[in-house]
Amino acid sequence: MSWLPSNDPVLGDPLSCDALELVIVPRTRDLGDGFEVRRALPHGKRQMVGPFIFFDHFGPVQFMSGKGMDVRPHPHIGLATVTYLFDGSIMHRDSEGNIQEIQPGAMNLMTAGRGIAHSERTPDVQRASGQKMLGLQSWIALPAASEEIAPSFQHYAAADLPKVRDRGFTARVIAGQAFGATSPVSMVSPWFYTEVTAEQGTTLPLDPDHEERAIYLVDGEIEIAGDRYQGPRLLIFRPGDRITVKTVGPTRMTFLGGDALEGPRHIWWNFVSSSRERIEQAKQDWKTGRFAHVPDEHEFIPLPE
Repeated sequence: MSWLPSNDPVLGDPLSCDALELVIVPRTRDLGDGFEVRRALPHGKRQMVGPFIFFDHFGPVQFMSGKGMDVRPHPHIGLATVTYLFDGSIMHRDSEGNIQEIQPGAMNLMTAGRGIAHSERTPDVQRASGQKMLGLQSWIALPAASEEIAPSFQHYAAADLPKVRDRGFTARVIAGQAFGATSPVSMVSPWFYTEVTAEQGTTLPLDPDHEERAIYLVDGEIEIAGDRYQGPRLLIFRPGDRITVKTVGPTRMTFLGGDALEGPRHIWWNFVSSSRERIEQAKQDWKTGRFAHVPDEHEFIPLPE
């Protein structure tokens, strides 16, 4: 997906405790056909949580027969994208020749590095019959020393990711480590990403060992230190404090974060880099057709003017 800056909403949530640094209300955009996207990162008060520099929550939406999502080929540099679905399917195609249908619970990590282009569309079968869509897409900014690595793609089906079940909750470890389990996904810097679904009245810990941590509430309600928060919200915590989360009702959320990068990043459209000059180069590369072509695609998103 693509990014362009917009105004942040005025926050009405108070800080719940000393450990809670910031509460972000995602910005909402309607992309047409009732397809809403809520953007939590980047934010005017916080660019990243660990290496997470972009966080989108799309749907829920019910596409009618013949309708679907069509994100035409577009470029990336200096980041990795994570697409994670709760409902629906997306067909991924990229300029490295990877073609993969993304399904609920699967992990799809596309590392752009020095440059990749990709498209995201509703598969033909689901477009013909119609489908419900709900999911998250994140960008992981790469360390400065790894920004120009070769592009790559990893895919792990839902059954290949570790699942932890305990009293009242289920956690799928999408990347990194959580609840004593480790994802098979390879990463160039330490970060973690876990889907958690919990029944009402469940108590869960948020691991204090990670340098930067957040909880994204997809739906439901939680209580922390006596204060309650309803989804969708991104709750960002200070390092080191032990956090106990209690669900007020059935809740779906993700735990995320990791080590902070060595400095802030420049972000323009779909490009992320520690260098402004590198972004200017990427602009010209896309404008003049120097990115590799995405197979089976005959259109593209032009460079914004």
